[in-house]
Amino acid sequence: MKSFYSFIRELWKRPKENPLWKERLIKWRREPSIVRIERPTRIDRARALGYKAKKGFVIVRVRVRRGGRKRPKPKGGRRSKRQTIKKVLKMNYRWVAEQRAARKFPNLEVLNSYWVAKDGNYYWYEVILVDPNRPEIKADKNINWITSKKHRGRVFRGLTSAARKSRGLRKKGKRATKVRPSLRAHERKGK
Repeated sequence: MKSFYSFIRELWKRPKENPLWKERLIKWRREPSIVRIERPTRIDRARALGYKAKKGFVIVRVRVRRGGRKRPKPKGGRRSKRQTIKKVLKMNYRWVAEQRAARKFPNLEVLNSYWVAKDGNYYWYEVILVDPNRPEIKADKNINWITSKKHRGRVFRGLTSAARKSRGLRKKGKRATKVRPSLRAHERKGK
């Protein structure tokens, strides 16, 4: 017998077939880029990533503009070697969304995030934030690891799931391996 969450998961495999899809995007475009919301839009995904409906957990929807992540071509005179257009960001959009949410709510810690929607101009992500100072969080043995000082600012140090993926640290087999060549080696190759 299928669970309730499995039906929700099936619906999110084809989100554009949902009759609410267009209405949602029209409404979200008018909202500010970072909005705190009552409950997750994708409850199945949020629960899988550690969200619990208790005090201390906060959900934030973040809108990130698509494209335009490269510097414009330099107008002044340069030798051809220095005229290359390099990417400004070496981060994926999800990591950018997590960092923006963390800056907006400095007393909260980013636990994880997930994709919600996209259109021609924007991506929307929902970021799960945790308040490490709440007694409910300190008492919960599954999440109280985040109250430790060594996890402070983990999103800015590239320790969230999205950041680790962007840094090429996804697990392969039994141990985590760095994707080769490293980002620095890749930059050196271009020179």
